[in-house]
Amino acid sequence: MGGGRGDRGGGTPWLRQPPTDAHRAAFAESELRPYWGDTVPAREPHAPLESTIDCDLCIVGGGYTGLWAALYAKQLDPGRSVVVLEAARCGAGASSRNGGFLNYSLTHGLGNGLARFAREITQIEALGLRNFEELAADIDRYGIDAEYEPTGELDVAVTAAQAEGLEQAAALFARYGHEVQLLGPEEVRAEVDSPLYLGGLWQRSGAALVNPAKLADGLRRAAVANGVQIFEHSHVRRLPAGRAHRGRSGGGVTAVTESGVVHARKLLLATSAYEPLLDEVRRLVAPVYDYVLMTEPLTPAQLDSIGWRNRQGVGDSGNQFHYYRLSADNRILWGGYDAVYRYGGPVRPDLDDDPATFARLSSNFFTAFPQLEGVRFSHRWGGAIDTCSRFSVFFGRALGGRVVYALGYTGLGVGASRFGARTALDLLDGRANGASSLALVRRRPVRFPPEPLRTAVIQLTRNRIAAADRTGTRGLWLRALDRAGLGFDS
Repeated sequence: MGGGRGDRGGGTPWLRQPPTDAHRAAFAESELRPYWGDTVPAREPHAPLESTIDCDLCIVGGGYTGLWAALYAKQLDPGRSVVVLEAARCGAGASSRNGGFLNYSLTHGLGNGLARFAREITQIEALGLRNFEELAADIDRYGIDAEYEPTGELDVAVTAAQAEGLEQAAALFARYGHEVQLLGPEEVRAEVDSPLYLGGLWQRSGAALVNPAKLADGLRRAAVANGVQIFEHSHVRRLPAGRAHRGRSGGGVTAVTESGVVHARKLLLATSAYEPLLDEVRRLVAPVYDYVLMTEPLTPAQLDSIGWRNRQGVGDSGNQFHYYRLSADNRILWGGYDAVYRYGGPVRPDLDDDPATFARLSSNFFTAFPQLEGVRFSHRWGGAIDTCSRFSVFFGRALGGRVVYALGYTGLGVGASRFGARTALDLLDGRANGASSLALVRRRPVRFPPEPLRTAVIQLTRNRIAAADRTGTRGLWLRALDRAGLGFDS
């Protein structure tokens, strides 16, 4: 569920026929795990926390946000003691199972940003582009082999309504100074050859690809090299108000794991879609599951049949959309389309497998690329996305300002997580920056309704989103949600 895509449907070609046995056979022998983990060297896990320790800053969550925050904290004050508590292994969640699309936007796209932060959008755009450029520089600075490819992103149209929407998007991007190229049917198929494509929009600036697991592991190694203590398999169970810390005035924060305790002066919460440690967060984030297939490496002939010589990240332009890209060894990652919410928002390992969703993904893959018939998928996986009603990171304070959280990236956190981490730490330290006065930072999103209404609203919305893609019209229900600040799409 992203945001701000608008009326961009109209008779989409997806799932006009149910998935076949051949579509299911294509992933039947795939490994149920993210492919990206296979590209990172094996390592011993960091030891779990098994004692009581003190620190200046405790960070809960060892994904992108937590690791970027740890590095920023050490950059600002090398003498500050920083502890990261990770429930599993660093990067094991969304940070190493995403598609690796690195985008400048802090607002889940320019359209969504304009719809929600029109008065600030020029400043937000500048902050996003600066964050994008600084992130690329940090990859070099810390020596991270993230397979960074500044190839841009290609948005493709598979209906006439979507092609018209791309023309409007091109004008909007140009108005804000982005380098974009509008492509006709022959031009877009010269880039990536699918019989479905009716047009494309190549965003050539502010977009790149990375290997997400290599980025996460590189941030972990950089954090350790800069003196950050990391404890893995250290699931924080609760955050009771802490005692006075090291004799300083004022209370600290206590983080309690299964086998240890951290007493910290301050704490940064970066838990993504996992169970929140603060009651106030529970209705701000909905865990929505996304699923991905990864092909075996393409042969030179197979790759030649689709072109893709410029290796852009690609997304089609529906409300329910697919995202796809090439890996370094020329596999195709194919994800998205379904956004699955289950009653109560559970997040469990068994939910990473969803045969019906994988079958739909497989069917749509071969609809897009019939010339790749016979290709098999080597990996399949899924996981929860920390979805919020405005589709972009939000911030909040708790326990008298001693705790700050950054959550709600809604699937576009590869780049925005660095901004989220630095902004959250600035809020925690009481340090003004160029973003602290913005509504993007000061305001929280509209809360989701409680169950069972939450499930009913989300399922109805998914139904109306599918209808919008069929008809090209965003109906009364979706427009009402837009006005209420709950404008769902896929």
